[in-house]
Amino acid sequence: MIKNIIFDFGDIFINLDKRAPLIEMAKFGFTELTPDLDAIFKSYEMGLTTSNVFIEKLQGIFTNASKTQIIDAWNSIILDFPEERLKFIEKLKADNQYRLFLLSNTNDLHIDKVKESMGMERFLRFKNCFEVFYLSQEMKMRKPNANIYEKVLSDNNLNASETFFIDDTKENTDSASKLGIQCWNLQIGKEDVLETLSRIV
Repeated sequence: MIKNIIFDFGDIFINLDKRAPLIEMAKFGFTELTPDLDAIFKSYEMGLTTSNVFIEKLQGIFTNASKTQIIDAWNSIILDFPEERLKFIEKLKADNQYRLFLLSNTNDLHIDKVKESMGMERFLRFKNCFEVFYLSQEMKMRKPNANIYEKVLSDNNLNASETFFIDDTKENTDSASKLGIQCWNLQIGKEDVLETLSRIV
């Protein structure tokens, strides 16, 4: 019996355009995700790099890009947060049938942009729906590494078999499944988080 639900954030609640940053960065020289760039992105996502150092590292690679250009390109991934999804999670919280958690791979610049685009009132309405609001940069770990799921389970005394995890990235749900967590790899554009209760068996 499911007692706990762990939700991803991006493309589950807030819409993303994951290609937008690559398209924007192409304007100042990005051609492919090199191992060096991938390491910079993941380090920032795990909070091992500050925003200023992250921007400086990208400026070291894209020497003709200004700080503003880099921030704008990086944040172009963030789109809208549909009101029906906010109302859905608020109702789920009010029903008090499940313990609710958020677990997101993100970073400080993206969270600042989310707050700006949603507005603080809506952002806090959303955040307050969750028992714990786990962000990768604050945890110093990231999905799909097993330790991030193990921490959420242990911190909150959750039984994996009683826990349901929703994420749009198959690598993340595959990793969580290996720990005995029940998962839904949500297909963007074909499925919606509003269907959550019908997915729980």
